[in-house]
Amino acid sequence: MNSGRKLSIEQSVKKFEKIKDKFLEDTSLKLRTPLNTTVGIAESLLKEAESGGEKMSREAMTELSAAMFNMAELSNDYKLFYVKLQEYNTMLEQQVLEKTKALKLQNAKLLELNRNLVRTLNELKESQAKLIQSEKMAALGKLIAGIAHEINTPLGVIRGSSNNISNALHETFREFPKLFKILEGDKSELFFNLLQQAVNTEEKLTAREARKARRMLATILKAARVTYAERFADTLVDMGVYEKIGPFLSLLRDPNAPMILQIAYRLSALDKNSRHILTAVGRASKVLFALKRFAHHDHEGRRVKGNIADGLETVLELYHNQIKKGVELAKDYQDIPPILCYPDELNQVWTNLIHNALHAMDYKGLLEIQIAQEEEYIVVSVTDNGPGIPEKIRGKIFDPFFTTKPAGEGSGLGLDISKKIIEKHQGKIQFESKPMRTTFRVLLPYDE
Repeated sequence: MNSGRKLSIEQSVKKFEKIKDKFLEDTSLKLRTPLNTTVGIAESLLKEAESGGEKMSREAMTELSAAMFNMAELSNDYKLFYVKLQEYNTMLEQQVLEKTKALKLQNAKLLELNRNLVRTLNELKESQAKLIQSEKMAALGKLIAGIAHEINTPLGVIRGSSNNISNALHETFREFPKLFKILEGDKSELFFNLLQQAVNTEEKLTAREARKARRMLATILKAARVTYAERFADTLVDMGVYEKIGPFLSLLRDPNAPMILQIAYRLSALDKNSRHILTAVGRASKVLFALKRFAHHDHEGRRVKGNIADGLETVLELYHNQIKKGVELAKDYQDIPPILCYPDELNQVWTNLIHNALHAMDYKGLLEIQIAQEEEYIVVSVTDNGPGIPEKIRGKIFDPFFTTKPAGEGSGLGLDISKKIIEKHQGKIQFESKPMRTTFRVLLPYDE
């Protein structure tokens, strides 16, 4: 083998070794393995050429030499590429840092915005709750005169009945000594039987029926030769004793019959006045209970089991004074068990719907209220026979502050609040209207 060519190969390998060493100082381990492998192959070929004599041709040696130089050049390219790669990596890391910083800043802004949104949402919820309570109190303010009347009426009954009892007892006590002397033998038994019959009578006669009973009783008493027949007939009918009068005729013919009958009337009146007081107390208690339930405000704001019929009856009780004057009330309640709801807020819905219905028919006409179950909903319907909702305003009735009432009579928030309350229950509110019949339907989800 020619020594010149051999030296050339040795020089190429050494040059490549220097370039490789320099390159390995600046490059990563990932590029060292293929370069070391290439150099190893070249060294093996060189040793084989030295020991093999003519085994490698001149052309092969030339090609190997050229390949080594090309590898050296390629190593330089790799080095430049790696330096460029490092520059790109540094730039990318800087960009990542800047992006991360920007994202952190943006995330902080989003967190602050989220806190503001949560705070605003809570404020809106509080404002809505206050608005509902304010509307409830406004409705209550309009009802207060009627409610006061509903309470004053039974109080007046109680006061009157108490006075009657006091007067009757005062007058009767003074006459008891005389009565005990008069009531001897069978007269005593007849007196207490008359009193018992009067107390047991619960049937109330109309004015026409009472006049007819007085005439018939007066005729019977006259035929039995009872003195003061007409006066006794009036007293006996007032006591509720107008049938089976035969057993008492002998007592009524007694010379002291006027005093006996008058004391019996007073004693029977004690029982009737006591019953009037109980009825009046029950009526006043019912109104006050309805008022308490209506004015109640749930500060916790949690859904609880509520009976829809009870809520409607609470509102109807408060409107009793307005309804009784000229409104026929027709109720049709299906037996629906309590559901999870916000009862206080639903009472506001019933108040708005019933008030609007009464106002629409000018507190005279037919008011129909129905509770029914339709598939997965409980449906509450409130129907009036007023003139209906004009076509041109039907799309506005749920808008805030829209009202058809005169200034000062309506805030225009009733139906808007009602709609929001129903939507809070995941329900729906619908209406149908034509002359002489308008129906609002509230659909509440029902989960058995």
